[in-house]
Amino acid sequence: MLLAVTGELAALGTALCWTFTSVWFTAASRRAGALPINFLRMPIALALLVVWCTITRGVPLPTDADASTWGWLTASALCGFAFGDLCLFRAFVLIGPRLGSLVMATAPPMAAILGALVLDESLTVRQLGGVALTLSGVMLAIATRRAPAGREHTGRAVLVQGVVLALGGALGQAAGLVLAKRGMGEYDAFASTQIRVIVGGLAFAIVCSVLRRWASVGAALRDRAALIPCLLGGAFGPFLGVGLSLYAAQHTASGVAASLMATQPLLVIPLVAFSERERIARGAVVGAAIAVAGVVLLVT
Repeated sequence: MLLAVTGELAALGTALCWTFTSVWFTAASRRAGALPINFLRMPIALALLVVWCTITRGVPLPTDADASTWGWLTASALCGFAFGDLCLFRAFVLIGPRLGSLVMATAPPMAAILGALVLDESLTVRQLGGVALTLSGVMLAIATRRAPAGREHTGRAVLVQGVVLALGGALGQAAGLVLAKRGMGEYDAFASTQIRVIVGGLAFAIVCSVLRRWASVGAALRDRAALIPCLLGGAFGPFLGVGLSLYAAQHTASGVAASLMATQPLLVIPLVAFSERERIARGAVVGAAIAVAGVVLLVT
């Protein structure tokens, strides 16, 4: 039974990893800035991937990947890590993580549509029902959370810009997942993650150079309070989380994988409630229950 749903379980593992990385990267970014932390997470992840692939494959770097694999995964990294993440982090600044996460719930349907167009994937009626329940529950849970202080009176222009950027983040995430699946084939998921991390790191290095932010990167390296959560986030984000997400994409439909990964905001709610003493709304509990029902449909 478990072997039949390894992709779905990997997607849930991805959501769990991203739950903790969202907390760690937020803490690190508040001290050192989002761009330096975005860059630093890449070499951290690459070092861990070199160790992992040396142990599991006997090959430290993805030198055995062919040109087609490199091409598709490069496109995936640029869509997901570069375009998608930059849009999403900027959206969080403009409209906050609650509304940003709500808009990001459009990523799974986008992934399902792109999967049908690019990979000729199709979902069963049961899977469609599971996706619909999961996303409905996630959206209800996020929508019923109280807006952070200062976000209640966001101007219309800022709101529109933030929503458009969040939609760009969702599209980048969906396209990154589908393109990665197209490029991997049967190639190792963690070696594929190496390629994405290498390309993503180079992309952020270029951005740091253009914006002249290397001094900020150096300051982040010297700031222990920022570096420790960045190290943890690098381990559970672009290393373990992304590796599991690509494994999930290999072993289940793109829309299903993206839907299960989208449960991450549900896992954040109790974590934030505990750390910030925030009362969990009844709607969030109902939404979580609906989403769990959807997950059960997808993994059974």
